[in-house]
Amino acid sequence: MRYRRNRLATVVVGGLLVTAAAGITFAQPRTAAPAPKGATSAASSVERPWSVGGGDIAIRWNHDLAGDLGLRIAPGSVHGQRATDGSERFSLQDSRRLQFLVTNGYAREMAGGALQARGGYAIQFKGGSIDLDGFRLVPRRVKPGMEPEFDLVDAQGVAWFHVDHVMHELLDDPPSLTIGSSDIRISERLAQRLGAPHAAGMAIAELQLDAAVLARGSGDLQPQANYITWHGQAAPNGGTYQNDIFMLSTFTQFSRCQGCTGNAGSGTMVITPSATLKNNVNEGSITATVPGDPLGTSTALWTATIPWYQKFTAPSPPYNNDQHPYLIWNMYRTNPDGSLEQIGRSGVKHAYLTTNGSCLDSGDHHGHALGRGCTDTYSVGNNDYTQGMTSRDEILPSSGLWGRCGSVFDTNCDGVMNNSPGDSYSYRMLVNEAQVSPTANPGAGWLFESWYVARADINIYNSMSTRVTTPGWTGSTWNIASSSERLGSAIDRWFDVAPPLPNPRNPHMNPNKERRLITELVDGGARAKLAVKARRLVGGGWEYHYALMNFEFAFAMTEGASPNLRITSTQGFDAFALATASGASITSTTFRDGDLQSGNDWDFVAGADSVEWSAGSAGRTLGWGELYSFTVRSSKAPVAGTATLRADGSGRGTAFEVATLVPGA
Repeated sequence: MRYRRNRLATVVVGGLLVTAAAGITFAQPRTAAPAPKGATSAASSVERPWSVGGGDIAIRWNHDLAGDLGLRIAPGSVHGQRATDGSERFSLQDSRRLQFLVTNGYAREMAGGALQARGGYAIQFKGGSIDLDGFRLVPRRVKPGMEPEFDLVDAQGVAWFHVDHVMHELLDDPPSLTIGSSDIRISERLAQRLGAPHAAGMAIAELQLDAAVLARGSGDLQPQANYITWHGQAAPNGGTYQNDIFMLSTFTQFSRCQGCTGNAGSGTMVITPSATLKNNVNEGSITATVPGDPLGTSTALWTATIPWYQKFTAPSPPYNNDQHPYLIWNMYRTNPDGSLEQIGRSGVKHAYLTTNGSCLDSGDHHGHALGRGCTDTYSVGNNDYTQGMTSRDEILPSSGLWGRCGSVFDTNCDGVMNNSPGDSYSYRMLVNEAQVSPTANPGAGWLFESWYVARADINIYNSMSTRVTTPGWTGSTWNIASSSERLGSAIDRWFDVAPPLPNPRNPHMNPNKERRLITELVDGGARAKLAVKARRLVGGGWEYHYALMNFEFAFAMTEGASPNLRITSTQGFDAFALATASGASITSTTFRDGDLQSGNDWDFVAGADSVEWSAGSAGRTLGWGELYSFTVRSSKAPVAGTATLRADGSGRGTAFEVATLVPGA
């Protein structure tokens, strides 16, 4: 079975004519639009559908989550063949076929039919079971222009799961339709049967497909891709094509947990997102890519195509390597005292192909190049795929380069991918129950941040978004509900939260009086931000909450060059100091790195006119994509001052000064 994660991706996009049949909407053959005057008429005025059948279908269950929900996945009459990625693969019955329409090398619209497996499962749970022996994959009703979705239907014709975030591609060697990854989600019907309404929509498995083309219809098998423009190339009217991708939407989900018992527990859970991005829409004029968001409009007048080549593929333009974006995600808690704390951080997810949905140009993209206005989604299952996850220490974020040599995927630098770089907890975002429990953290709030790293991206802040999240224990699992998404980082969102309203009777004596400042540090293409909120306390004195976010600073030593780059060492900032006024009275301090391990906390030293935290010999440096926070209490009011960020352990004695607020005299 050929599940290729490195070929040409396709998605449903564009207008379609639909008709209802058996409760499902299918695309119908369409009459072609009239040809322009003087143009040669097409040989046929009707689009003819393609059909696929036979081949294989695979399911990779999240057995941990299934067990937490009270489900047991038992084999059916024919057992699936176990694959190295943990999936089970079944042959497809030859009698079933799936139809779709093709335009410019993409399967644009499902046009009817279904596919059926030989074998399957019996899904058992308290009080019932589901017969998924000979399960069928049936197209779902979708809105015109949306990506394809399917129902996973049992032997009685009941849809207990639905399939979305479908990353599918047309291959020509031999001709076939392949789904490299998609989410299998729990239906509302099943969630009700389980007595767990919160489980509706949870991704519980990943589906893959490889079906042979049995009949070719109208349309080309390969896309045109004859107008690709890379970052830095000349654009019309003296302009330049530039990279600028946007995070369009994110979704967060509990995936599994070791030792979880609820609000009073201390188990370790995995939280995983799906993440949808969109390339800039501008082509000579400025238009919003994400309407209604302050960061939703690009300053790049001309949209470049973004390279999207899977790791370990042949060097390709424009950088002569296997360049692709990366995805990371973080979780934060806003504490009752007003401080911000990062409580979870993922490893790096390697992107491997792009689905190119809703594109605005027909010839500027293919499965390894994201075109103007095109969208792309990485699903929960895909972001929970072990052979796509690695350490942040292998990435140089400001340049977008991956140190392949010596990485978890290529330990001996032979250019061949290792098979098993970890397990279902390796490089995931791990969060302790105690950090998300509402009862253990009364008055707290939570933010989730998801972020694409793309080479030469001119604005990293619109490539990330944050969501307000609400953790809750359901009795057997954690539910990570989310709402209120907007572009930008968590530190900016925390900084923008307005202080409590002043006391109208005596505003000058208001105990919640607050001053704040946020400063961006940019050096050599790398970025960091320092934010401070200084709040007057009820009993007198001031409380200063500092949040230091390292977006892209990686002080690394390297050998060789891409694609055979090796990162021999890397670190982040290892010291944070404040130059206070002489005689400033510091009454208490707090350091937060969010990992619940006091043994690696930074050391604190107070001088006559300064305070400093440093990693010392045991501390963990502040790496890229991470936030540490610091709190100082002082009897003195804030004044303009300076903070110093250092990376002394990098061997270069690097230091940067950043404007901030500090206790005055």
